Amino acid sequence: MTKRLYVGNLAYSTTADDLRDAFEQYGSVTSANVISDRETGRSRGFGFVEMADGGESAIEAMNGQDLQGRTLTVNEARPRENRRGGGGGGYGRRDDY
Repeated sequence: MTKRLYVGNLAYSTTADDLRDAFEQYGSVTSANVISDRETGRSRGFGFVEMADGGESAIEAMNGQDLQGRTLTVNEARPRENRRGGGGGGYGRRDDY
């Protein structure tokens, strides 16, 4: 069963290939990506690894381990919460006028 893992506290220099290399020893990695800031392109310090098998072993082995000088946080990724877009530009409907 495919497992999607959250990998946090990454060094800003960590690449998707670095993640793939680190997690492949625990199972078959189907994808690895590092999340970057839309505006600057700089790493946001976390990423995701999708594994066809060995996900639980990878979590147990890699959580708390050092990668490129940083102590990783690894756990099963949770679905993204629905967020209301915007930022409150003041044009939404208000019933308290």
